[in-house]
Amino acid sequence: MSSPLQLRFLTSADDPAALQRSRAEVAIVGRSNVGKSSLLNALAHRHELARTSKTPGRTQLLNQFGLEGGGTLVDLPGYGYAKAPVRERERWEARTLTYLAERRPLVMVMALVDGAVGPTALDREFLAWLREHELPVQVVATKHDQVRSSQRVRRRRDLAAGCGLDEKAVLWVSATKGVNVPQLRDRVRGWLAR
Repeated sequence: MSSPLQLRFLTSADDPAALQRSRAEVAIVGRSNVGKSSLLNALAHRHELARTSKTPGRTQLLNQFGLEGGGTLVDLPGYGYAKAPVRERERWEARTLTYLAERRPLVMVMALVDGAVGPTALDREFLAWLREHELPVQVVATKHDQVRSSQRVRRRRDLAAGCGLDEKAVLWVSATKGVNVPQLRDRVRGWLAR
C-alpha cells in the first residue's frame, strides 16, 4: 500500500509567474466538477487540503501544493460549465492555458475525465490542445465507483477510444473508494523524481 503524498498548501495565484519556484511540477486539469480537488485530497489522504464543492467552478486560481521531499502539484481551474459570468470563465481558461504553455518545471499533466460521463467535446478539444503543444499527459478517469460493474468493460473501451488512446493508457480511479489511488501516488512520485 502506497503511503499518502505529504502535501502542503503553498499558494493560490492568478498569474503563473506568481507561483513558487519548483524543480518539477505536475498539473491537475479537467472539466469543472470532474473531481480534481477530491482526487488531490485522496492522494494526500486529507479531507480538506483542497476545497471541494458540488458547485462547478470552485477552483478559480492556480493552487500550488508542495510535496515533502521536493516537487509541486498545481490544481488548475476547471473548464466548461460553471456558475460564473462568461468573462470570468474566459479569464480562468486563459490562466490555465498560459500556465500550461509557459510553466517550465511542468513534467506531467494529469488530464481528468469523468468516468461516469465519458469524454465530452471539451475534454477531446483540451486533449488535442495538449498534444498539439507536445505536453506529457496522463489521462485519469475519475468516479470509477459511479460506473456499474456490468458496464465497466465497455466504458473503459469507449472512454479510451474517445480520448484517442489505448485502454491501458488510461488510469481509472475513485477518490471516494480509493480505487487505484495508491498507483497514482506512485506515478506522481515518479514524475516528480525526474
